[in-house]
Amino acid sequence: MNARQPVPDSANPRHDGVSDYANTHEVFNQPPALENYNPFTQDTALQEAVAREGAASAVTDLKRFGEWTGMASTIELGFQANANKPMFDTHDRFGHRIDQVNFHPAYHQLMKAAMAEGLHSSPWSNPGQGAHAIRAAKYYLHSQVEAAHCCPITMTFAAVPSIRKQPELAALWEQKILANEYDPDNRPDGEKQSVTIGMAMTEKQGGSDVRANSTRAYPVGQTGPGQAYELVGHKWFVSAPMCDAFLVLAQTDNGLSCFLMPRWRPDGTKNPWQVQRLKNKMGNVANASSEAELRGALAWMVGEEGRGVPTIIEMVAMTRFDCMIGSSAGMRQAVAQATHHCRHRSAFGQRLNQQPLMQNVLADLALESEAALTFTMRVARALDNQHLEQERLLARLATPVGKYWICKRTPNHAYEAMECIGGSGVMEDCIMPRLLRESPVNAIWEGSGNVQCLDTLRALQKEPQALEAFFSEAEVAKGSDVRFDRFMTQLQNDFTDVSDFQYRARNLVDRLALLMQASLLLRHSDPAVADAFCASRLEHSGGLNFGNLPSGLDVARIIDRATPVVD
Repeated sequence: MNARQPVPDSANPRHDGVSDYANTHEVFNQPPALENYNPFTQDTALQEAVAREGAASAVTDLKRFGEWTGMASTIELGFQANANKPMFDTHDRFGHRIDQVNFHPAYHQLMKAAMAEGLHSSPWSNPGQGAHAIRAAKYYLHSQVEAAHCCPITMTFAAVPSIRKQPELAALWEQKILANEYDPDNRPDGEKQSVTIGMAMTEKQGGSDVRANSTRAYPVGQTGPGQAYELVGHKWFVSAPMCDAFLVLAQTDNGLSCFLMPRWRPDGTKNPWQVQRLKNKMGNVANASSEAELRGALAWMVGEEGRGVPTIIEMVAMTRFDCMIGSSAGMRQAVAQATHHCRHRSAFGQRLNQQPLMQNVLADLALESEAALTFTMRVARALDNQHLEQERLLARLATPVGKYWICKRTPNHAYEAMECIGGSGVMEDCIMPRLLRESPVNAIWEGSGNVQCLDTLRALQKEPQALEAFFSEAEVAKGSDVRFDRFMTQLQNDFTDVSDFQYRARNLVDRLALLMQASLLLRHSDPAVADAFCASRLEHSGGLNFGNLPSGLDVARIIDRATPVVD
């Protein structure tokens, strides 16, 4: 027989009528979400860099923009855009070829915000004191919300110097490129008031070696700069294929040349370049990247025939600078997440950010982040002052050095910050998995690590005075720290031996980056930050992983400086 189990007396409920079995636990020892805060006013290093590098006039505007980037609703846009990959339609329902990329509304909202702020245009439409530094600070804040959609923003921004090399094309396109509006419609550029610009350089057989490109350009009539050609070939990477036009490299009888290729022909018909498929990427999910075939696509030559690489190189230089900003922003967001978590989370009877081993890790991550931002914002000032030869030379060398070093340091930085958060940091409702997936993108795109090192050597060969400008900038800190002085002297000596420069290139570029970061931190940062950086990067022979700072440093001060205060 089945005996009936006793039933609790409803006249004597426990805990106001709720059974004890429903109350399994109390949720506590969890940090509040890092949202509804101001990433500008909560970032001491950024505020100092803005004041120092010529962007002080924009502080009020940056506070306003920072408030928007830290809102919960804004942060949610980044999650939504990445949770919904772009989809691709080759044809409409009637069978017409359209090459339409469809995005989640959150992506369009982020694009609209970026363009309204002039992240694609402001240094060109409003040149002057601090224009690049102001834009860099805004881009740094915006990229922390969502990095992938910044790809078309960067390319549109970077295309302007190259397009200006062909004045008659610039007259047709520049006003629409610089418009602070966003028009995502897939229709002829003649019907639009604002446009975005992409690029298509890489091919299957060449990769970074664009001179191996096989795409051919055939003149429609006359030949030469500004003339119309039809392009036949393929492109292995067309990032942001929904842009309204693209800078493309193709071969003519006189060598590799640069062309502006629109999505539509002037008569309103679709230009015959066809997207084959969207790339299935591990990161950069919200942005579309594609493979395409050019089947007689109409395009106009930009710059001198046979000089395609020099024509497009200014665009590439600016995209590489944005890689520096984006990777620095990724580091900052990772540090903000890790320090915020450890400020609120306890384990083994003590707050995590009070425990010595965790302090070592957090302070090390904070050092890396601030050094990246400081280097990046100094390059922004150099870009603002390229009319000065010293600054032009500094920008020429510091850009590949900074792009190589900062972007390459980001993946391990993102992982280590994720580990500070623990298991919940691996979950997709946390931003850390996205930061980790995004982290290799800037290191590989726009020229991988080896390409940046080779470009550094190329700069030294073509303009040896660039190295003098670099050391001259670093030497301003000479005498402020004996470790820095020893490091700089040894590096200068090593540059006198050119016997195997290419083989040693990574080592030399690593040290150039560390030298500049140390110099800038010694001159401009909190003494605790500069001391720890010199001790750990210039002298200490500890392990390669983060969390190997030597003893005797003021790690609590470093952590406090980097931690956003959100309760």
